[in-house]
Amino acid sequence: MAFSCKDFKVGACEGQKVVDGEIMPLLLQPSEPGKSSVDSLLLTFKTNKEWFDEMIIKHSAVLLRGFNVNTAEEFNDIVEAFGWENIRYVGPAPRTHIYKRVWTANEGPLSEFIYYHHEMVLIKEYPKRLMLFCEIPPPEGGETPFVPSFRVTERMLEEFPEVVEEIEKKGLKYTFTTLSKNDTSSMRGRGWEDAFETSDRAEAERRAKALGMEMEWLPNGGVKTILGPRRLTKVFDGRKGRRMWFNTMVGMHGKEHSSALMADGTEIPAEFVKRCGEIIEEESIQFKWARGDVLFFDNLALLHGRRPSLPPRRVLVATCK
Repeated sequence: MAFSCKDFKVGACEGQKVVDGEIMPLLLQPSEPGKSSVDSLLLTFKTNKEWFDEMIIKHSAVLLRGFNVNTAEEFNDIVEAFGWENIRYVGPAPRTHIYKRVWTANEGPLSEFIYYHHEMVLIKEYPKRLMLFCEIPPPEGGETPFVPSFRVTERMLEEFPEVVEEIEKKGLKYTFTTLSKNDTSSMRGRGWEDAFETSDRAEAERRAKALGMEMEWLPNGGVKTILGPRRLTKVFDGRKGRRMWFNTMVGMHGKEHSSALMADGTEIPAEFVKRCGEIIEEESIQFKWARGDVLFFDNLALLHGRRPSLPPRRVLVATCK
């Protein structure tokens, strides 16, 4: 692993893996004890922004540890240090705004597993960067596992080349149903009024259409959203031509409130979905949260999720273009 920044020291953490020659996550710590403050970190970013951004793309995940980050305000300072444009979260997860660009992560029950996904993968405009801050580490469980997306594509092409190419050609169509108001008893309980910041149906439809969604109103006041066609995989600039598994097929296929089909209505073979889920889990990378950790994800390259956890657990999030 090439490393040339004197302002950080490379560390090791439980769960790291080497994938295609790159360590994930790259753990960066203070270069010396006197540089462990947030102020020192912000000064370091001033002269290392481009290099740090290169590290995020190179390693897909960069974990900062040991910098005494304690508050949402300090986390926001770190997020804003790079000058990346903010992008508002649109999705089913119930979240609460904390400070400026900082929100809670999914507030659904900690006992539930949040399935692997690229953030806002179904929306026309999705974040390139996802930043997470561990304010309160869980006593047990609660990891944020992540998966190098290109590895899923490689392995699915090895085992199901015809099906992969059929879905790639046809595209995917997703549906999702939600109530009008938030339901924090569900990890997908965000109501459409909160998601679209309006209680006016016509305005909600307009905003949904701008994001690439169609809407069907339900008798209970909820809504069914239809999205598609969407790609199965994507290739992004600067990432070695890797074909990313840029979809949420497994997470939405055959669920109570969602579905995933080929865009022409053809069912996706159950064996294909089941095996894909197994491969995603096999390729997953786990690490244990520590208080004050700040984790940078390349959202174009990684799927991520959340393991079930004992309380308390508090992880904050920011998303950037």
